[in-house]
Amino acid sequence: MAGVPPAQSSAPGAESRRERARAEQIALPFAYRPRFGRSDFVAARSNAAARAWVLDAEALWRWPEGRMALWGASGTGKTHLLSVWAARHGAPVIEGSRLNERDVADLFSEGGFRALALDNADRVRDEHDLLHLINLVREQRMALLLAARLPPARWSIRLPDLASRVRATASVPIGQAEEELLHRLFLRLLAERQIVVAQPVTEWLLRRLPRNARAIRDMAALLDQAALASGGKVTRALAGSVLETLLQQETDRD
Repeated sequence: MAGVPPAQSSAPGAESRRERARAEQIALPFAYRPRFGRSDFVAARSNAAARAWVLDAEALWRWPEGRMALWGASGTGKTHLLSVWAARHGAPVIEGSRLNERDVADLFSEGGFRALALDNADRVRDEHDLLHLINLVREQRMALLLAARLPPARWSIRLPDLASRVRATASVPIGQAEEELLHRLFLRLLAERQIVVAQPVTEWLLRRLPRNARAIRDMAALLDQAALASGGKVTRALAGSVLETLLQQETDRD
Protein backbone atom coordinates (compact mmCIF):
# COMPACT_ATOMS: atom_id res chain seq x y z
CA MET A 1 0.00 0.00 0.00
CA ALA A 2 1.31 3.43 -0.91
CA GLY A 3 2.69 5.50 1.94
CA VAL A 4 3.44 2.51 4.12
CA PRO A 5 7.20 2.20 4.87
CA PRO A 6 8.75 -1.14 4.00
CA ALA A 7 9.14 -3.54 6.88
CA GLN A 8 12.58 -3.98 8.35
CA SER A 9 14.27 -7.12 7.11
CA SER A 10 14.29 -9.94 9.59
CA ALA A 11 16.14 -12.34 7.30
CA PRO A 12 18.97 -14.31 8.93
CA GLY A 13 22.27 -12.55 8.56
CA ALA A 14 20.79 -9.06 8.19
CA GLU A 15 22.26 -7.92 11.50
CA SER A 16 25.63 -9.41 10.58
CA ARG A 17 25.60 -7.55 7.24
CA ARG A 18 24.82 -4.29 8.98
CA GLU A 19 27.69 -4.88 11.43
CA ARG A 20 30.03 -5.63 8.53
CA ALA A 21 28.99 -2.46 6.71
CA ARG A 22 29.78 -0.46 9.82
CA ALA A 23 33.10 -2.28 10.22
CA GLU A 24 34.16 -1.34 6.70
CA GLN A 25 33.75 2.38 7.42
CA ILE A 26 36.81 4.27 8.54
CA ALA A 27 36.59 6.99 11.16
CA LEU A 28 39.80 8.15 12.73
CA PRO A 29 39.34 11.27 14.89
CA PHE A 30 42.92 11.09 16.11
CA ALA A 31 46.19 9.60 14.92
CA TYR A 32 47.22 6.43 16.68
CA ARG A 33 50.86 6.34 17.73
CA PRO A 34 52.25 3.05 19.04
CA ARG A 35 54.21 3.20 22.27
CA PHE A 36 57.80 2.07 21.87
CA GLY A 37 58.96 2.34 25.48
CA ARG A 38 61.03 -0.36 27.16
CA SER A 39 58.17 -1.31 29.47
CA ASP A 40 55.81 -1.69 26.49
CA PHE A 41 57.92 -4.41 24.85
CA VAL A 42 56.46 -7.88 25.42
CA ALA A 43 59.31 -10.19 26.43
CA ALA A 44 59.13 -13.86 25.48
CA ARG A 45 61.34 -16.81 24.51
CA SER A 46 61.02 -15.92 20.82
CA ASN A 47 62.79 -12.56 21.34
CA ALA A 48 65.15 -13.55 24.18
CA ALA A 49 68.27 -13.73 22.00
CA ALA A 50 67.47 -10.39 20.34
CA ARG A 51 66.93 -8.74 23.72
CA ALA A 52 70.24 -10.11 24.97
CA TRP A 53 72.19 -8.74 22.00
CA VAL A 54 70.36 -5.43 21.71
CA LEU A 55 69.31 -4.40 25.22
CA ASP A 56 72.13 -5.84 27.34
CA ALA A 57 74.35 -2.90 28.28
CA GLU A 58 77.55 -4.89 27.72
CA ALA A 59 76.52 -6.60 24.48
CA LEU A 60 77.12 -3.49 22.38
CA TRP A 61 80.87 -3.75 22.85
CA ARG A 62 80.84 -7.32 21.54
CA TRP A 63 79.29 -6.45 18.18
CA PRO A 64 81.80 -7.26 15.40
CA GLU A 65 82.61 -4.11 13.44
CA GLY A 66 80.27 -2.25 15.82
CA ARG A 67 77.23 -3.35 13.77
CA MET A 68 74.27 -5.61 14.45
CA ALA A 69 71.39 -6.60 12.19
CA LEU A 70 68.10 -7.44 13.89
CA TRP A 71 65.80 -9.41 11.61
CA GLY A 72 62.43 -11.15 11.68
CA ALA A 73 58.99 -11.29 10.13
CA SER A 74 56.61 -8.35 10.08
CA GLY A 75 55.07 -7.54 13.44
CA THR A 76 57.58 -9.39 15.60
CA GLY A 77 58.80 -6.22 17.34
CA LYS A 78 61.94 -5.23 15.39
CA THR A 79 61.05 -1.55 15.18
CA HIS A 80 60.04 -1.51 18.84
CA LEU A 81 63.33 -3.07 19.96
CA LEU A 82 65.32 -0.79 17.66
CA SER A 83 63.48 2.24 19.10
CA VAL A 84 64.24 1.18 22.67
CA TRP A 85 67.92 0.77 21.79
CA ALA A 86 68.00 4.13 20.00
CA ALA A 87 66.43 5.92 22.97
CA ARG A 88 68.93 4.34 25.35
CA HIS A 89 71.95 5.41 23.27
CA GLY A 90 70.64 8.73 21.98
CA ALA A 91 70.76 7.40 18.43
CA PRO A 92 68.88 9.00 15.52
CA VAL A 93 66.55 6.56 13.73
CA ILE A 94 66.58 6.57 9.93
CA GLU A 95 63.89 4.90 7.81
CA GLY A 96 65.62 2.70 5.24
CA SER A 97 63.20 3.37 2.39
CA ARG A 98 63.98 7.11 2.69
CA LEU A 99 67.74 6.84 3.17
CA ASN A 100 69.73 9.20 0.95
CA GLU A 101 73.30 10.48 1.01
CA ARG A 102 72.37 14.17 1.35
CA ASP A 103 70.30 13.67 4.49
CA VAL A 104 73.02 11.47 5.99
CA ALA A 105 75.60 14.19 5.31
CA ASP A 106 73.36 16.79 7.00
CA LEU A 107 72.82 14.51 9.97
CA PHE A 108 76.52 13.92 10.49
CA SER A 109 77.33 17.62 10.08
CA GLU A 110 75.00 18.36 13.01
CA GLY A 111 76.60 15.59 15.09
CA GLY A 112 75.85 15.09 18.76
CA PHE A 113 75.38 11.33 18.66
CA ARG A 114 77.60 8.23 18.91
CA ALA A 115 75.17 5.58 17.65
CA LEU A 116 72.74 5.25 14.77
CA ALA A 117 69.72 3.06 13.97
CA LEU A 118 68.46 2.13 10.50
CA ASP A 119 64.99 0.60 10.26
CA ASN A 120 63.95 -1.44 7.20
CA ALA A 121 67.57 -1.67 6.13
CA ASP A 122 66.70 -4.20 3.43
CA ARG A 123 64.43 -1.64 1.76
CA VAL A 124 67.10 0.96 0.95
CA ARG A 125 66.55 2.01 -2.65
CA ASP A 126 70.14 2.92 -3.56
CA GLU A 127 72.93 0.58 -2.43
CA HIS A 128 75.47 3.40 -2.64
CA ASP A 129 73.58 5.28 0.09
CA LEU A 130 73.73 2.29 2.43
CA LEU A 131 77.41 1.75 1.71
CA HIS A 132 78.08 5.45 2.37
CA LEU A 133 76.24 5.26 5.69
CA ILE A 134 78.09 2.14 6.86
CA ASN A 135 81.43 3.65 5.91
CA LEU A 136 80.67 6.92 7.74
CA VAL A 137 79.60 5.08 10.88
CA ARG A 138 82.72 2.95 10.73
CA GLU A 139 85.02 5.96 10.27
CA GLN A 140 83.39 7.71 13.23
CA ARG A 141 83.67 4.54 15.35
CA MET A 142 79.94 4.58 16.02
CA ALA A 143 77.56 1.72 16.75
CA LEU A 144 75.01 0.88 14.07
CA LEU A 145 71.85 -1.18 14.61
CA LEU A 146 69.96 -2.27 11.51
CA ALA A 147 66.50 -3.85 11.40
CA ALA A 148 65.18 -5.86 8.46
CA ARG A 149 62.74 -8.60 7.58
CA LEU A 150 65.42 -10.84 6.08
CA PRO A 151 68.81 -11.88 7.45
CA PRO A 152 71.73 -9.97 5.88
CA ALA A 153 72.83 -13.07 3.94
CA ARG A 154 69.55 -12.90 1.99
CA TRP A 155 69.63 -9.19 1.13
CA SER A 156 69.75 -8.59 -2.61
CA ILE A 157 73.05 -6.72 -3.01
CA ARG A 158 75.04 -6.05 -6.19
CA LEU A 159 77.81 -3.75 -4.96
CA PRO A 160 80.81 -5.92 -3.96
CA ASP A 161 81.97 -3.45 -1.28
CA LEU A 162 78.52 -3.32 0.30
CA ALA A 163 78.19 -7.10 0.14
CA SER A 164 81.43 -7.49 2.07
CA ARG A 165 80.31 -4.98 4.72
CA VAL A 166 76.98 -6.76 5.12
CA ARG A 167 78.66 -10.17 5.40
CA ALA A 168 80.80 -8.78 8.21
CA THR A 169 77.69 -7.64 10.12
CA ALA A 170 76.55 -9.83 13.01
CA SER A 171 72.85 -10.66 13.06
CA VAL A 172 70.26 -11.92 15.51
CA PRO A 173 66.69 -13.04 14.72
CA ILE A 174 63.39 -12.43 16.43
CA GLY A 175 61.43 -15.65 16.14
CA GLN A 176 57.75 -16.15 15.47
CA ALA A 177 55.64 -15.26 18.48
CA GLU A 178 54.45 -18.06 20.73
CA GLU A 179 50.86 -18.37 22.02
CA GLU A 180 51.49 -16.58 25.31
CA LEU A 181 53.13 -13.63 23.56
CA LEU A 182 50.29 -13.34 21.04
CA HIS A 183 47.75 -13.29 23.85
CA ARG A 184 49.63 -10.66 25.87
CA LEU A 185 50.34 -8.59 22.76
CA PHE A 186 46.67 -8.52 21.75
CA LEU A 187 45.55 -7.40 25.21
CA ARG A 188 48.26 -4.72 25.29
CA LEU A 189 47.31 -3.37 21.87
CA LEU A 190 43.63 -3.20 22.80
CA ALA A 191 44.49 -1.34 26.00
CA GLU A 192 46.89 0.95 24.13
CA ARG A 193 44.10 1.91 21.72
CA GLN A 194 41.58 2.13 24.59
CA ILE A 195 39.31 -0.48 23.02
CA VAL A 196 36.98 -2.20 25.49
CA VAL A 197 36.35 -5.81 24.47
CA ALA A 198 34.62 -8.34 26.70
CA GLN A 199 36.80 -11.28 27.69
CA PRO A 200 34.60 -13.88 25.91
CA VAL A 201 34.90 -11.90 22.65
CA THR A 202 38.67 -11.52 23.08
CA GLU A 203 39.11 -15.24 23.69
CA TRP A 204 36.84 -16.04 20.75
CA LEU A 205 39.01 -13.91 18.48
CA LEU A 206 42.29 -15.31 19.79
CA ARG A 207 41.15 -18.85 18.96
CA ARG A 208 40.52 -17.84 15.35
CA LEU A 209 43.21 -15.31 14.50
CA PRO A 210 46.25 -16.32 12.40
CA ARG A 211 49.16 -17.29 14.64
CA ASN A 212 51.48 -14.39 13.89
CA ALA A 213 52.10 -10.99 15.47
CA ARG A 214 51.33 -9.06 12.28
CA ALA A 215 47.78 -10.42 12.22
CA ILE A 216 47.34 -9.56 15.90
CA ARG A 217 48.45 -5.97 15.26
CA ASP A 218 46.26 -5.67 12.17
CA MET A 219 43.25 -7.02 14.08
CA ALA A 220 43.67 -4.43 16.84
CA ALA A 221 43.85 -1.64 14.21
CA LEU A 222 40.78 -2.89 12.34
CA LEU A 223 38.80 -3.28 15.56
CA ASP A 224 39.73 0.28 16.48
CA GLN A 225 38.43 1.59 13.16
CA ALA A 226 35.26 -0.50 13.35
CA ALA A 227 34.46 0.54 16.91
CA LEU A 228 34.90 4.21 16.04
CA ALA A 229 32.77 3.85 12.91
CA SER A 230 29.94 2.04 14.71
CA GLY A 231 30.00 4.33 17.70
CA GLY A 232 29.34 1.41 19.98
CA LYS A 233 31.03 -1.40 21.82
CA VAL A 234 32.80 -4.30 20.15
CA THR A 235 30.13 -6.97 19.94
CA ARG A 236 30.67 -10.54 18.88
CA ALA A 237 28.97 -9.77 15.55
CA LEU A 238 31.20 -6.75 14.93
CA ALA A 239 34.30 -8.72 15.88
CA GLY A 240 33.27 -11.51 13.53
CA SER A 241 32.84 -9.08 10.64
CA VAL A 242 36.24 -7.53 11.29
CA LEU A 243 37.79 -11.00 11.49
CA GLU A 244 36.39 -11.81 8.05
CA THR A 245 38.00 -8.65 6.68
CA LEU A 246 41.33 -9.56 8.26
CA LEU A 247 41.28 -13.13 6.97
CA GLN A 248 40.54 -11.85 3.48
CA GLN A 249 43.52 -9.49 3.72
CA GLU A 250 45.71 -12.39 4.80
CA THR A 251 44.50 -14.42 1.82
CA ASP A 252 45.21 -11.54 -0.57
CA ARG A 253 48.77 -11.25 0.79
CA ASP A 254 49.38 -14.92 0.05
